[in-house]
This record gives sequence, C-alpha cells and structure tokens, in this order.
Amino acid sequence: MIYRRRRPGQNSEDPVPFTKHLVDQITALHRDTVRRWHQQELDNPDDGFLATVCQQHQFNYLLWHEEDVARSPDAPDGRIAEVKRAIDRYNQQRNDWIEKIDEQLIEELASRRVVPRPAARLNTETPGAAIDRLSILALRIYHLEEQAARDDVDPSHRAKVDQRLERCGEQLGDLANSLAELLHDVFSGNKVLKVYRQFKMYNDPAMNPYLYRAQKLAG
Repeated sequence: MIYRRRRPGQNSEDPVPFTKHLVDQITALHRDTVRRWHQQELDNPDDGFLATVCQQHQFNYLLWHEEDVARSPDAPDGRIAEVKRAIDRYNQQRNDWIEKIDEQLIEELASRRVVPRPAARLNTETPGAAIDRLSILALRIYHLEEQAARDDVDPSHRAKVDQRLERCGEQLGDLANSLAELLHDVFSGNKVLKVYRQFKMYNDPAMNPYLYRAQKLAG
C-alpha cells in the first residue's frame, strides 16, 4: 500500500500532499541506493510500492554498468557477447517493472475508489515511465559526481562536468515536479492512467525470427 497518512487538518480527498511526499520518497530512494550499492551488494529494504520502485531501479543500475563494460575496447569478444545478453535481459526486466509500477498505482486508485472524470485525459507518458527516467538521472548524477571528484583531470574537464551536473539537477527537479503534478491529476480523476505494454519482441522465441528459425533448424 502507498503512503497515505494525513497531516492534521488535511482534506482526506486532497491528493497533493500525498503525491508530493511520494515523489520526494522516490527521488531520495534513487539517490541513496545508488550511493549505497556502490559500497555494498544490492538490497531492497523497502516494502509495498517503494519496493517495486527500488526493484525497477536495480535493473537500471545493473544495465548502466553492463553498458560501461560493453564500450570497453579491451573487452574480449566472448565477454562482449555475455554483456550484450545481460543488457537485453536487464532492459527487458527494466521495462517489465515500469509496467509493474503503473499496475500498482492502478491498484491504489481502485482501493481509493478514484474514478476518472468524464473529461479526463491521457498523459504522453505514465508515472512508471517518469520514475524510470528519474532513476536514470540519479545514476547519471552519481557518475558525474565521480568525475567531478577526480584528481587526475584538468580544469576544463571539471568545468564540463559541473555544467552537466547543473543541467541534470535542473532536469531532475523539473521531472520530479512534473511527476507530482501527473500523480495529482491521476489521483484527482483529472487524468486517466493505463498500463502501456512494451511488447518487446527480441527476447520472445516466438517473435524474434533469429530465435524461431534456429528452433526450427534444431528440430
């Protein structure tokens, strides 16, 4: 269940404090886990909705670091093949868990008996997709901060990193605010939330021609 405590005097029908608090929790989770996971094994100490957000974030974390290996000019071909398969797997899981985030939000809407208004509109992306983008921004900011802390680079490198950090911080703030507004609209009934299935075909042995042709030849 998603956090739903109310402050004294707060209207129980008003979703604004709930949505802003939830987005603050999500961005803090992304930031703190990225730092922690670079020091220890992956973990997921949360429960409920935030546990789902954390699991989705883990796949972005794993995907990010596999992509770093894939771009190494010194990696042997066999290692690159392993990395490519891992990237495909993590990307599939990342997208699956975006859908799980949206599914859980829809369950929460049902538990609160939120019904979209007749004039309710759709958004161009779902909350799950926005949370995925926030996850990637948290990873990008962490690794830019690593670059800023290097003692083997010249001032021009640091200046470029500082500019990117400033822009990423602005993007994260804008996206977090937009997500809070979207959740407010969804939980107010002013926007409709649907789960948009990715239908990734490359990992499906019945859809990827290289996979099903190979199966036929093997048979």
